[in-house]
Amino acid sequence: MDKTELKAALEQALDGGHLAVRVTPKASRNVVVVEDGQVRVYVTTVPESGKATKDVIKLLAKAMGRPKSALTLVRGTTSRDKVFRLDAD
Repeated sequence: MDKTELKAALEQALDGGHLAVRVTPKASRNVVVVEDGQVRVYVTTVPESGKATKDVIKLLAKAMGRPKSALTLVRGTTSRDKVFRLDAD
């Protein structure tokens, strides 16, 4: 999946400005994947002190072509299942 396809898939996965994400920390590489409308983010960082969540925000923002400040964690601070709010440009 190239960058434009990934961006389009992420935009379609938005539900009322919210994006549900399944996170896998301590992965072998940093990558964002969308399969059947389900967003999965794999990060190499460990899930401590919010490090993995910060990397997830960086990856999602880059994939969507938005600033990091446009994404706000709504639910799932310590969970693998997270919900982010995407603020309007």
